[in-house]
Amino acid sequence: MEEYIIEINSLKKQYKLGTINGGTLTADLQSWWARKRGKEDPNSKIGMEVQNGKFWALDGVDIKVKRGEKVGIIGANGAGKSTLLKILSRVTAPTEGTVVIDGKVSSLLEVGTGFHQELTGRENIYLNGAILGMSKKEVAGKIDKIIEFSECSKFIDTPVKRYSSGMYVKLAFAVAANLDADVLIMDEVLAVGDMKFQDKCLNKMSDVSDEEGKTILYVSHNMNTIRQLCDRCIVLSHGKMLYDGAVEKAIEIYMDDDKKELVSVYDLQKTKRPSLEHGSILHVNKFEFLEKEKPIYSSDEKIKFRITWRSSEKLEKLRLYFAIICVDSTIAGMTQSGEIADISAGEEQSFELEFDPGNLVEGMYYFYIDVFTMNEYGTHYSYDHPNQKIYFEIEKGKTVESINWIRRAWGNVRLSPLVRKG
Repeated sequence: MEEYIIEINSLKKQYKLGTINGGTLTADLQSWWARKRGKEDPNSKIGMEVQNGKFWALDGVDIKVKRGEKVGIIGANGAGKSTLLKILSRVTAPTEGTVVIDGKVSSLLEVGTGFHQELTGRENIYLNGAILGMSKKEVAGKIDKIIEFSECSKFIDTPVKRYSSGMYVKLAFAVAANLDADVLIMDEVLAVGDMKFQDKCLNKMSDVSDEEGKTILYVSHNMNTIRQLCDRCIVLSHGKMLYDGAVEKAIEIYMDDDKKELVSVYDLQKTKRPSLEHGSILHVNKFEFLEKEKPIYSSDEKIKFRITWRSSEKLEKLRLYFAIICVDSTIAGMTQSGEIADISAGEEQSFELEFDPGNLVEGMYYFYIDVFTMNEYGTHYSYDHPNQKIYFEIEKGKTVESINWIRRAWGNVRLSPLVRKG
């Protein structure tokens, strides 16, 4: 019989939307009387989708996790990921269903979870150990390793209220990963740390699972870290479980939600820009994929598009730049044009361009438009950069060798084969 360290059965969590009460006895009576008659609440907020004033953050989730497994949990914002972790960490209680955990749980859900602001870093280590049921002697045996891993030795006797968010995360993770817990629960909090420390944390989580048999539950929007750490992945959507199984299949299912963005025409006139300068002189008004109802391309065909912009000043030697990004946020590569246009004040122009996606492997991608000029020293000046993801999809072409591509190992770019000379 298989040993499960976590068993979740028919788990539901319900929250009440809006305020707890109407603020006055009259408003509360109005709301009660409307509910009694099955009418709309006269005090509910406009635009709020209310089902009897309640919202199911989790709606019938069933999960079983074996001891020592590394499980990723992914889904869009509002899917129920953080709610699930809070229930497992006993931060909040379920509305219905059961959760059974056979062991101690150490969790890091947000910066400074479980820390007392007035205590020093060292004192908080002992406090967290006590919460996990460890004695002072047991914590003392691990404290040097915790402090060394946290990279906070200079500040360990300083109250944590004076720590930066990065120092908080480093110490909090060091405590969570090194104390005697059977289950380690991590939310997106590692995004606060620097890249070097993130890699250090991921390696540590992998080590404590493989060598010490700890179970890992890890929530992230960074699919690369999910691929790197997890051997199983769960997809949540609107409080329900869509999939539980192989990591790559889970990521594929999660990314399918973005296919609703596959359109051929983008109106960019009112799209937000990253600064007041962007779009103030030259403004990109429209982007169109040509000859396609939806921008789905074989890797054998060129991607043709039209871009329309208007300028309030005379500009010369304009160029176009794209950074091609996979929907899991990994950068596939960059493409840019040469000098494609000069434009007079008050003029509107449209240009048709194309690029070859032949080296991209199958999948969904997006890019942002950037219109710029470059001086004689190679310095770029960006005139416009609409904050709009332009999506397209690549399918396998006829001339591409049939192969089961492993994105985790090989990335998003299909390199040319090695050829022996002589």
